[in-house]
Amino acid sequence: MRMVDIIEKKRDGGELTGEQITWFVNAYTVGEVPDYQAAALMMAIYFQAMNRRETVDLTIAIVESGEQLDLHDTIPFVVDKHSSGGVGDKTTLVVQPLVSACGVPVGKMSGRGLGLSGGTLDKMESIPGWTPNLSLPEFKEQLKDIGLVLAGQTATLAPADGKLYSLRDVTGTVANVSLIAASIMSKKLAAGADAIVLDVKVGKGAFMPTVEDARELAHTMVDIGTDAGRKTVALIADMNQPLGYAIGNTLEVKEAIATLKGGGPADFWEHCVTIAGHMLLLAGKADTLEETKELARQARDEGKALQKFKLMVERQGGQASLVDAPDNFRQAQFVESLYAQRNGFIAEINAGAFGWSCVQLGGGRQVKNEPIDHAVGFIVPLKVGDQVESGDILGTVHANDAYKLAAAKSNLLQAIKWSDTPVKPLPHFYETVS
Repeated sequence: MRMVDIIEKKRDGGELTGEQITWFVNAYTVGEVPDYQAAALMMAIYFQAMNRRETVDLTIAIVESGEQLDLHDTIPFVVDKHSSGGVGDKTTLVVQPLVSACGVPVGKMSGRGLGLSGGTLDKMESIPGWTPNLSLPEFKEQLKDIGLVLAGQTATLAPADGKLYSLRDVTGTVANVSLIAASIMSKKLAAGADAIVLDVKVGKGAFMPTVEDARELAHTMVDIGTDAGRKTVALIADMNQPLGYAIGNTLEVKEAIATLKGGGPADFWEHCVTIAGHMLLLAGKADTLEETKELARQARDEGKALQKFKLMVERQGGQASLVDAPDNFRQAQFVESLYAQRNGFIAEINAGAFGWSCVQLGGGRQVKNEPIDHAVGFIVPLKVGDQVESGDILGTVHANDAYKLAAAKSNLLQAIKWSDTPVKPLPHFYETVS
């Protein structure tokens, strides 16, 4: 086969065969197809889309590009979760310890930042010494010993996705239903999950701008999971404003720790306890969602979830003392307040603009393999519907460059819209797809 023929076929709206998709995935994985041709195909798919059969074939080809993990010699039932990305989404850092503390071991492989969306591994690497680089034997041993692992995708597990993931991030080809679904579900299937909870974000801070788009992605992923014999449920959640208050790697880790200790923003906690409840429900820990959510609340209130998180940090080489004293995290050089310039009600907090502002501060990547500045970001304790007086502090900006600090403050003020009359709060979840 010739790569240019495959590119041209999809460019012109053709349907790729299973053989063509498998050939491309295998050839790109071993380096026979260069990045520029893979990027061309991703762009063709972005504009011309894939049907369900093509999407499933792409997912399976990515799964089969490397090893497939079987954890059943370590734990009897494997439950996993995944978010389609968002701004301020540090959910895994709270949900995973909650579920583990309820007696359901969770071994999760996470990714790095993609576009405006922060990455779980990037956040956790704010903790000095912590590493996501575990061998499969180490992964299984830790899962068996403490019931909690958060690792990076190994080079042998769905390696095609790792390469495509980085490429899409810097070529403007992220927000395509088939590519997102194949990326997410290939990792879940390759990692051996028996049950999967999908957290599908929708809005200006998500890759899916409308509920209809998010519903399409949710159904696509649930269909893939069902076809593969996995219990799969998807929640469609709002991302028109940031989740929680913190945006930026270290700041989000600190907010997750505060939430595990019983504090944290109300919207973020409700999101976490709902996701955890669905995971526990699929694992058979209770008969109703409300019962499993109560189990998760107890795990937090009794300190068991926090202890699980600390054990995971320590086991993976991290400075666990920071869990007890998060004020000791490294702080950015400049920390300045953002002030309201008028009275009124908050009508919009453009999560997408917030996310890109954090990237521009250095908290995300603008080119492939760019280093991350973990200390930068924002804390903005606002939600749509809040009433604010002129001169009130809207939040704080954390930066390590004076020019970037000034630009971020200007960008954030422009991303907040006002109303003279009361505004209804945004819904948190829109629907559940199963």
